[in-house]
Amino acid sequence: MKTPNASPLYYIGLMSGTSLDGIDAALIAIGNDSPPRLLATHAEPLPDDLRHLLLTLCHAEQVSFAQLAAAEHAFCWCQAQAVQQLLAPLSVRPEQISAIGSHGQTIEHAPAGHAGGPAYTLQLDNPSLLAELTLCTVVADFRRRDLAAGGQAAPLAPAFHQALFGRAETHQLILNLGGFANLTWLSSHPNAPVIGFDTGPANVLLDGWFALHQGDRFDQNGKWAASGKVDEALLTRMLSEPFFKQPPPRSTGRELFHMDWLQRHLSGQEAAVDVQATLAELTAVSVAQGIEQLRNDASPLTLITAGGGAHNGYLMQRLAHHIPDATFTSPGEYGWPEDWIEAGAFAWLAHQRLHHLPGNLPSVTGAQGPRVLGGIYAK
Repeated sequence: MKTPNASPLYYIGLMSGTSLDGIDAALIAIGNDSPPRLLATHAEPLPDDLRHLLLTLCHAEQVSFAQLAAAEHAFCWCQAQAVQQLLAPLSVRPEQISAIGSHGQTIEHAPAGHAGGPAYTLQLDNPSLLAELTLCTVVADFRRRDLAAGGQAAPLAPAFHQALFGRAETHQLILNLGGFANLTWLSSHPNAPVIGFDTGPANVLLDGWFALHQGDRFDQNGKWAASGKVDEALLTRMLSEPFFKQPPPRSTGRELFHMDWLQRHLSGQEAAVDVQATLAELTAVSVAQGIEQLRNDASPLTLITAGGGAHNGYLMQRLAHHIPDATFTSPGEYGWPEDWIEAGAFAWLAHQRLHHLPGNLPSVTGAQGPRVLGGIYAK
């Protein structure tokens, strides 16, 4: 790979999503008059013991401070390793990096609060230690300012989608298939607001069920799901979850959709492989329903698919079945491979913070207005 030239500003984005499969690190360049450019990437896997601890924290009713500290410390060292491995092949030194945008690891997300309590969202992170380990300025804690302004604090990527993909002659829809599925609607009408929201579970349930019955982390290309049959009764029960009927803005996470949620909807008579097929159908149908909430005409639609689920051939087939009038394309057409949009988003959000520019879209999160997101931890 060629070393980036000296004119743009360089940022690193670090993202670990709800799938908990690793930390994505992306180096991007941002110039004055051009969209952000992806320069280099690195995927740092999470050690099994850390992944297990993070999963435990995500679902624990009680958490000790010692557990939180141990997880945060280990996670931060993995982040620093990701940065080191990202920069190692390049002639880019830490002092050339304007900032690292660190999302952290979401442990719980409750924008409506819990049991009558205040709204909260918790991303496990230690930006002070990360600044020490990398010798870079770190921007972190992006979500809570939007939450303080009355927003959902998620999704945040749509603002980056707007900067990256811009406007076109047709409606553009960016579909991210990570642990959860979320949509960004970029209308072809110049004055229309950007809309984005979570549609429901994607890989989080597919991976969890596959690991339980097949002993591996994910269903490669959806082959196991493709060998099963959709259980319509199970699908109907799952789609009765009130979340699927909520109007935007809306966001969700493991606190709602988890393996116990799935177990509550099972009758006990389903074949395991049919459950996997039905979970793929749940994602496809809930995405299609989300799109119908957005569309107010029958004009052409371009669907840009990103995230790990974009590599699931069976899931993509089911999406095409339920959204037959959409033209599917890859963000690779814009110079961004499927797996690197979210890491790029947090690099871009770090740039926004350093330049005192808003990082949220009130039309997406429901916040009272645009807000500058994140705290700065100088090197």
